[in-house]
Amino acid sequence: MEKTRLLYEGKAKKVYATENPETVIVSYKDDATAFNGLKKGSISGKGVINNRMSNLLMAMLEKNGVPTHLVEELSERDTLVKKVQIVPLEVIVRNISAGSFAKRYGVEEGIVFDEPTFEFSYKNDALGDPLINETHALALKLATKEEIARIRDLALKTNQLLKDYFSERGVILVDFKLEFGRLSDGSIVLADEISPDTCRFWDAKTREKLDKDRFRRDLGNVEDAYIEMMRRVSGKENEQ
Repeated sequence: MEKTRLLYEGKAKKVYATENPETVIVSYKDDATAFNGLKKGSISGKGVINNRMSNLLMAMLEKNGVPTHLVEELSERDTLVKKVQIVPLEVIVRNISAGSFAKRYGVEEGIVFDEPTFEFSYKNDALGDPLINETHALALKLATKEEIARIRDLALKTNQLLKDYFSERGVILVDFKLEFGRLSDGSIVLADEISPDTCRFWDAKTREKLDKDRFRRDLGNVEDAYIEMMRRVSGKENEQ
Protein backbone atom coordinates (compact mmCIF):
# COMPACT_ATOMS: atom_id res chain seq x y z
CA MET A 1 0.00 0.00 0.00
CA GLU A 2 1.46 3.36 -1.07
CA LYS A 3 1.04 6.89 0.28
CA THR A 4 -0.60 9.14 -2.31
CA ARG A 5 -0.79 12.53 -0.54
CA LEU A 6 -0.44 14.07 2.91
CA LEU A 7 -3.84 14.62 4.49
CA TYR A 8 -2.85 15.89 7.91
CA GLU A 9 0.18 16.51 10.09
CA GLY A 10 -0.23 16.64 13.86
CA LYS A 11 2.12 16.92 16.81
CA ALA A 12 3.23 13.29 16.71
CA LYS A 13 1.99 11.77 13.43
CA LYS A 14 1.38 12.34 9.74
CA VAL A 15 -1.62 10.86 7.95
CA TYR A 16 -1.48 9.99 4.25
CA ALA A 17 -4.18 9.03 1.77
CA THR A 18 -3.90 5.74 -0.11
CA GLU A 19 -5.47 4.49 -3.33
CA ASN A 20 -8.19 2.93 -1.16
CA PRO A 21 -10.62 5.62 0.10
CA GLU A 22 -11.40 3.45 3.14
CA THR A 23 -7.81 3.37 4.46
CA VAL A 24 -5.02 5.79 5.35
CA ILE A 25 -1.38 5.41 6.40
CA VAL A 26 -0.31 6.81 9.75
CA SER A 27 3.39 7.71 10.03
CA TYR A 28 4.82 8.26 13.53
CA LYS A 29 7.30 11.08 14.22
CA ASP A 30 9.90 11.58 16.95
CA ASP A 31 8.57 15.07 17.73
CA ALA A 32 7.38 15.57 21.29
CA THR A 33 5.12 18.26 22.72
CA ALA A 34 3.61 18.97 26.11
CA PHE A 35 1.26 21.48 27.73
CA ASN A 36 -0.82 21.94 24.57
CA GLY A 37 2.25 22.51 22.44
CA LEU A 38 3.96 25.07 24.69
CA LYS A 39 6.89 22.71 25.28
CA LYS A 40 8.46 21.15 22.20
CA GLY A 41 11.29 18.75 21.63
CA SER A 42 12.24 15.40 20.17
CA ILE A 43 12.57 11.93 21.68
CA SER A 44 14.92 9.76 19.64
CA GLY A 45 13.22 6.60 18.38
CA LYS A 46 9.84 7.53 19.86
CA GLY A 47 7.97 7.16 16.58
CA VAL A 48 9.22 3.62 16.03
CA ILE A 49 8.32 2.57 19.59
CA ASN A 50 4.89 4.22 19.59
CA ASN A 51 4.00 2.69 16.24
CA ARG A 52 4.96 -0.84 17.26
CA MET A 53 3.52 -0.61 20.76
CA SER A 54 0.20 0.82 19.59
CA ASN A 55 -0.15 -1.95 17.03
CA LEU A 56 0.60 -4.72 19.53
CA LEU A 57 -1.89 -3.28 22.01
CA MET A 58 -4.57 -2.62 19.40
CA ALA A 59 -4.25 -6.20 18.16
CA MET A 60 -4.64 -7.46 21.73
CA LEU A 61 -7.73 -5.32 22.25
CA GLU A 62 -9.25 -6.51 18.94
CA LYS A 63 -8.86 -10.12 20.09
CA ASN A 64 -10.73 -9.23 23.26
CA GLY A 65 -13.72 -7.53 21.66
CA VAL A 66 -12.68 -3.88 21.31
CA PRO A 67 -12.96 -2.77 17.66
CA THR A 68 -10.03 -0.65 16.46
CA HIS A 69 -8.86 1.11 13.31
CA LEU A 70 -5.83 -1.19 12.90
CA VAL A 71 -5.34 -2.94 9.54
CA GLU A 72 -1.64 -3.81 9.38
CA GLU A 73 1.82 -2.54 10.24
CA LEU A 74 3.70 -1.55 7.09
CA SER A 75 7.11 -0.55 8.46
CA GLU A 76 8.74 0.51 11.70
CA ARG A 77 7.05 3.92 11.48
CA ASP A 78 4.06 3.38 9.18
CA THR A 79 0.76 1.59 9.78
CA LEU A 80 -2.25 1.10 7.54
CA VAL A 81 -5.49 1.92 9.37
CA LYS A 82 -9.16 2.25 8.55
CA LYS A 83 -10.11 5.80 7.67
CA VAL A 84 -12.27 7.30 10.39
CA GLN A 85 -13.94 10.56 11.24
CA ILE A 86 -12.48 11.33 14.66
CA VAL A 87 -15.08 12.08 17.31
CA PRO A 88 -13.84 15.40 18.79
CA LEU A 89 -13.91 14.07 22.35
CA GLU A 90 -10.73 12.99 24.08
CA VAL A 91 -11.47 10.31 26.65
CA ILE A 92 -9.37 10.22 29.83
CA VAL A 93 -9.61 7.20 32.12
CA ARG A 94 -7.82 7.41 35.46
CA ASN A 95 -7.05 4.64 37.94
CA ILE A 96 -4.73 6.64 40.22
CA SER A 97 -4.45 10.36 40.95
CA ALA A 98 -1.71 12.03 38.91
CA GLY A 99 -1.01 14.90 36.56
CA SER A 100 -3.77 17.42 35.93
CA PHE A 101 -6.23 15.54 38.17
CA ALA A 102 -3.96 15.94 41.20
CA LYS A 103 -3.28 19.59 40.34
CA ARG A 104 -6.91 20.45 39.58
CA TYR A 105 -8.31 19.01 42.80
CA GLY A 106 -5.36 19.70 45.10
CA VAL A 107 -4.61 16.09 45.97
CA GLU A 108 -1.34 14.19 46.06
CA GLU A 109 -0.29 11.85 43.29
CA GLY A 110 -0.67 8.14 43.87
CA ILE A 111 -4.16 7.84 45.36
CA VAL A 112 -5.67 4.59 44.07
CA PHE A 113 -9.33 5.06 43.15
CA ASP A 114 -12.02 2.57 44.16
CA GLU A 115 -13.30 2.78 40.58
CA PRO A 116 -11.78 4.40 37.49
CA THR A 117 -12.74 7.98 36.74
CA PHE A 118 -13.93 8.94 33.27
CA GLU A 119 -13.52 12.37 31.66
CA PHE A 120 -14.19 13.96 28.31
CA SER A 121 -12.25 16.89 26.96
CA TYR A 122 -13.29 18.81 23.86
CA LYS A 123 -10.65 18.06 21.22
CA ASN A 124 -9.88 21.63 20.20
CA ASP A 125 -6.31 22.96 20.33
CA ALA A 126 -7.39 26.58 20.04
CA LEU A 127 -9.45 26.24 23.23
CA GLY A 128 -6.84 24.15 25.04
CA ASP A 129 -8.88 20.92 25.01
CA PRO A 130 -11.22 21.97 27.85
CA LEU A 131 -13.08 19.47 30.02
CA ILE A 132 -16.61 18.89 28.79
CA ASN A 133 -19.55 16.90 30.12
CA GLU A 134 -22.02 14.72 28.25
CA THR A 135 -24.75 17.36 28.01
CA HIS A 136 -22.28 19.88 26.58
CA ALA A 137 -21.13 17.31 24.02
CA LEU A 138 -24.74 16.71 23.01
CA ALA A 139 -25.49 20.45 22.85
CA LEU A 140 -22.49 20.99 20.57
CA LYS A 141 -23.49 17.93 18.50
CA LEU A 142 -20.05 16.38 18.92
CA ALA A 143 -21.60 12.92 19.32
CA THR A 144 -24.98 11.30 19.83
CA LYS A 145 -26.19 9.90 23.14
CA GLU A 146 -25.76 6.39 21.73
CA GLU A 147 -22.20 7.14 20.56
CA ILE A 148 -21.26 8.56 23.96
CA ALA A 149 -22.61 5.45 25.70
CA ARG A 150 -20.69 3.22 23.28
CA ILE A 151 -17.48 5.20 23.77
CA ARG A 152 -17.80 4.99 27.55
CA ASP A 153 -18.35 1.22 27.45
CA LEU A 154 -15.39 0.65 25.11
CA ALA A 155 -13.10 2.95 27.12
CA LEU A 156 -13.84 1.20 30.41
CA LYS A 157 -13.42 -2.22 28.80
CA THR A 158 -10.12 -1.05 27.31
CA ASN A 159 -9.02 0.14 30.74
CA GLN A 160 -9.62 -3.23 32.34
CA LEU A 161 -7.88 -5.11 29.54
CA LEU A 162 -4.87 -2.80 29.60
CA LYS A 163 -4.64 -2.80 33.40
CA ASP A 164 -4.47 -6.60 33.43
CA TYR A 165 -2.05 -6.70 30.51
CA PHE A 166 0.39 -4.24 32.05
CA SER A 167 0.08 -5.71 35.54
CA GLU A 168 1.43 -8.98 34.14
CA ARG A 169 4.45 -7.00 32.90
CA GLY A 170 5.21 -5.21 36.17
CA VAL A 171 3.64 -1.92 35.11
CA ILE A 172 0.87 0.12 36.74
CA LEU A 173 -1.51 1.81 34.28
CA VAL A 174 -2.10 5.12 36.07
CA ASP A 175 -4.22 6.89 33.46
CA PHE A 176 -4.49 7.29 29.71
CA LYS A 177 -6.14 9.18 26.86
CA LEU A 178 -8.13 7.55 24.07
CA GLU A 179 -9.67 8.79 20.85
CA PHE A 180 -12.48 7.14 18.93
CA GLY A 181 -13.63 7.48 15.33
CA ARG A 182 -16.57 6.70 13.10
CA LEU A 183 -16.16 4.32 10.18
CA SER A 184 -18.01 4.98 6.94
CA ASP A 185 -20.92 2.87 8.22
CA GLY A 186 -21.14 4.99 11.37
CA SER A 187 -19.79 2.38 13.77
CA ILE A 188 -17.43 3.51 16.55
CA VAL A 189 -13.88 2.16 16.75
CA LEU A 190 -10.82 2.90 18.87
CA ALA A 191 -8.38 5.07 16.91
CA ASP A 192 -5.23 7.17 17.44
CA GLU A 193 -2.56 5.39 19.54
CA ILE A 194 -1.78 3.72 22.87
CA SER A 195 1.77 4.52 23.93
CA PRO A 196 3.93 6.30 26.52
CA ASP A 197 2.78 9.51 24.79
CA THR A 198 -0.85 8.90 25.75
CA CYS A 199 -0.58 6.81 28.94
CA ARG A 200 1.00 7.17 32.36
CA PHE A 201 3.00 4.07 33.21
CA TRP A 202 4.69 3.46 36.58
CA ASP A 203 6.99 0.58 37.40
CA ALA A 204 5.05 -1.61 39.82
CA LYS A 205 7.96 -1.99 42.26
CA THR A 206 9.77 1.34 42.13
CA ARG A 207 6.98 3.68 40.94
CA GLU A 208 9.49 5.02 38.41
CA LYS A 209 7.75 6.92 35.61
CA LEU A 210 8.01 5.15 32.24
CA ASP A 211 6.17 7.62 29.99
CA LYS A 212 6.12 11.17 28.59
CA ASP A 213 6.04 12.66 32.10
CA ARG A 214 9.81 12.27 31.97
CA PHE A 215 9.78 14.78 29.09
CA ARG A 216 7.09 17.02 30.60
CA ARG A 217 8.89 17.29 33.96
CA ASP A 218 12.50 17.26 32.72
CA LEU A 219 13.23 14.05 34.63
CA GLY A 220 15.79 12.80 32.12
CA ASN A 221 16.23 9.31 30.64
CA VAL A 222 13.18 9.84 28.43
CA GLU A 223 14.38 7.57 25.62
CA ASP A 224 15.30 4.86 28.15
CA ALA A 225 11.78 4.91 29.61
CA TYR A 226 10.21 4.42 26.16
CA ILE A 227 12.66 1.62 25.36
CA GLU A 228 11.89 -0.09 28.68
CA MET A 229 8.13 0.02 28.01
CA MET A 230 8.66 -1.41 24.55
CA ARG A 231 10.79 -4.18 26.01
CA ARG A 232 8.02 -5.17 28.40
CA VAL A 233 5.23 -4.96 25.84
CA SER A 234 7.17 -6.96 23.26
CA GLY A 235 7.62 -9.78 25.78
CA LYS A 236 11.35 -9.36 26.19
CA GLU A 237 11.23 -8.47 29.89
CA ASN A 238 12.58 -11.89 30.85
CA GLU A 239 15.55 -11.81 28.52
CA GLN A 240 18.99 -11.20 30.03
